[in-house]
Amino acid sequence: MALERIWAGWRATYVMGAIPGSDAGACVFCALVATTDDVEAFVLERSDLTVTVMNLYPYGSGHLMIAPRRHEGELDALSDDEVVEMARAQQRAVVAVRVAYEPDGVNLGANLGRAAGAGIPGHVHLHVVPRWSGDTNFMTSVAGARVLPETLREGYEKLRSAWPR
Repeated sequence: MALERIWAGWRATYVMGAIPGSDAGACVFCALVATTDDVEAFVLERSDLTVTVMNLYPYGSGHLMIAPRRHEGELDALSDDEVVEMARAQQRAVVAVRVAYEPDGVNLGANLGRAAGAGIPGHVHLHVVPRWSGDTNFMTSVAGARVLPETLREGYEKLRSAWPR
């Protein structure tokens, strides 16, 4: 059974227009790098080499992604500086997720290539996903749907408040 999603009207803005002010057909991460409205685009942090953003198609509440600012689809093609800055951004993201959500654990990873589940295979990115013991419930395991208990805006504000400075 394929995992279904429950209707969430608050996602329509993203689905219809990608990143505000961007070309809807462009790479979403490149559009995030180019945008100047971090709040509207759910950007939590920018560094010289990376951008950290809420996942607009989350596995669960608090799902973040970290991408290099440079458009690159291969992990091994990143510079040493990009790899280090992505790792540092991942550390800060884990701190914020733990403070904001108090999860029992955190999944970290990357989907490299479409066959591995990459929704944006042309721009490598890392995932940070808070997890809770027993969070596989009836809706996911039997109904094949996932319920997100907060809006992206609520999660964004929670994570922004918890972000290490």
